[in-house]
Amino acid sequence: MAFVFIFAAIEKISSPGNFSASISNYKLLPSEVINLLAIIIPWIELIAGLLLLLGISVKENSAIITTLLIVFTIAIIISLFRGLNIDCGCFGTAYGSRIGILKISENIILILSGLILTKWGSPLLALS
Repeated sequence: MAFVFIFAAIEKISSPGNFSASISNYKLLPSEVINLLAIIIPWIELIAGLLLLLGISVKENSAIITTLLIVFTIAIIISLFRGLNIDCGCFGTAYGSRIGILKISENIILILSGLILTKWGSPLLALS
């Protein structure tokens, strides 16, 4: 889970304009907040992913990542119901995939993993 979010964050940080366009494609947020989110979200993903990888505050960082995943999944579901055929923006411009049932399924697996880590943590190599 940590590697997924670190990789996704690096791609988004390297190309904030493209990530901003991906957020805009969902047509869920006012344009005034899209650029701000395109800058903030990848850094949250990177920091939480790195801390999770290092075993620092595993439960807390898992909760942050899981919350982001839930929000992203809700956005995908809403967009599917609205008939949008857009790139999910999950990894910036790298490995882009369309929103759909497969993406929702992938996110649900990650959400379940995150919930397990949030509930029980991971004593393996944990520093907290």
